[in-house]
Amino acid sequence: MKIISDLHKQMVGTFEIDLGTVHNFSDGLYAKQMFVPKGYMVGQHAHAFSHLSILAKGKVIVRTDNETTTYTAPACLEIKKGIQHAIEALEDTVWFCIHATDETDINKIDKVLIESDL
Repeated sequence: MKIISDLHKQMVGTFEIDLGTVHNFSDGLYAKQMFVPKGYMVGQHAHAFSHLSILAKGKVIVRTDNETTTYTAPACLEIKKGIQHAIEALEDTVWFCIHATDETDINKIDKVLIESDL
């Protein structure tokens, strides 16, 4: 967790932008679509449930405490529950997180899906 934590501390407050988030719902499924510009980062977080993520456009680095992996679109990857991770866009990126949930309130959804104790 130290590598991610140190990187996160360096980035806090430096990349606060509107990710152009689009919320999509269908029969117990939720897809969060984000646009992440080149050079920006989706900060450290962990999910309460394992889920799939789809890199629809671009190139990213996904960092955890145990590994650093570069992905180029198109790519589908599993994000395991409880694993702290951060995503850095090497190119303009379109990223989807796909979750099984019955929550449809966009003001509550992150509280359900993201672990609160970083």
